[in-house]
Amino acid sequence: MMKAGRAGRGGDSGRMRALGAMSGTSLDGVDAAVIDTDGVEIHGFGATGYRAYSQAERAVLHAALGRWSGPQVDAAARVVTEAHAEVLRGFAGVDVIGFHGQTLAHAPRVRGTLQVGAGDALAKTLGVPVVWDFRSDDVAMGGEGAPLAPFFHFACARWIGARGPMCFLNLGGVGNLTYVDPAYDCPEAPGALLAFDTGPANAPINDLMQERFGRPFDAEGAMAAQGQVETGALELFLAEPHFAKIPPKSLDRNDFGEMITLVSALKDTDAVATLTAMCAAAVAQGMEHCPKPPERVLVTGGGRLNPVLMQMLAVSLDCPVAAVESVGLDGDMLEAQAFGYLAVRVLRGLPTSAPGTTGVGAAVGGGRVSRPAR
Repeated sequence: MMKAGRAGRGGDSGRMRALGAMSGTSLDGVDAAVIDTDGVEIHGFGATGYRAYSQAERAVLHAALGRWSGPQVDAAARVVTEAHAEVLRGFAGVDVIGFHGQTLAHAPRVRGTLQVGAGDALAKTLGVPVVWDFRSDDVAMGGEGAPLAPFFHFACARWIGARGPMCFLNLGGVGNLTYVDPAYDCPEAPGALLAFDTGPANAPINDLMQERFGRPFDAEGAMAAQGQVETGALELFLAEPHFAKIPPKSLDRNDFGEMITLVSALKDTDAVATLTAMCAAAVAQGMEHCPKPPERVLVTGGGRLNPVLMQMLAVSLDCPVAAVESVGLDGDMLEAQAFGYLAVRVLRGLPTSAPGTTGVGAAVGGGRVSRPAR
């Protein structure tokens, strides 16, 4: 399904209508969104679309999580490519597509990072240049390869007119935090950005809901609202070494698989409430790494729709917390817009990550460009 946006096609030098696509670790579906940008400033936002994965498709993707090769990975790649082609062909008049693909495995210091989906096939099918494989160059140069949205978050802070330091908090399958100081001239400037994965977010909650109830997520936090947090399990969770590690740092979706074990003996409502509290506590721990106290935290991703989680964050953090919609941004589409923005940066030879965002040794551009056959 696609809904109309408000961007027109620009005529400025380097300005493009870019279509970004994102399939996140929550495995819910494909987000697609148009952004009007020159890769530096945001000039406007355009149409958006969403294509949900079927239960069968989610099962194929879930079976491939944590794998680096083999028939399960090949099957997942086909699902990802076909689902993206289906939603992206509904857009017209775009100059470039930013295709993230689906992350199946992420171990930057061990084996690298793996996002499946064929950008070259999409370029051929859709007749538009496709920028993809955004993370590999960063990892090859010693970076974490994640998170990659912070450069876009810097542009968003400028777009909303932020003056002082602030944070964007993305609560998808994994939580990640971007500290932005918009006083700097560009995102790669030392001190402009600090970004890292806070810890698990929706993934363990979704997995438990699927396992116990056959439901993909805790709608509106209804299950968590009825439960009590098991503080012993929460304390064990916060003892994990990840939280003491100095950022930048990143996680794989399954790095905290033992979270389910920690709540396995709890009744349903208490288990969901405890997993939700773990997500909020991980964010609170992460906020301690911010160079300066942020003026506010803007939340994007599915977690912002969980009122129990949002209330836990409001209680835990020392600054106002609100969904990104409060400043006119689209929390469902921010990551898709980010990869449209990054695609334009790649085409213009601009960096897409820096030491403060992924720990890479120097600012680096990533991404492979596939062009349709003439």
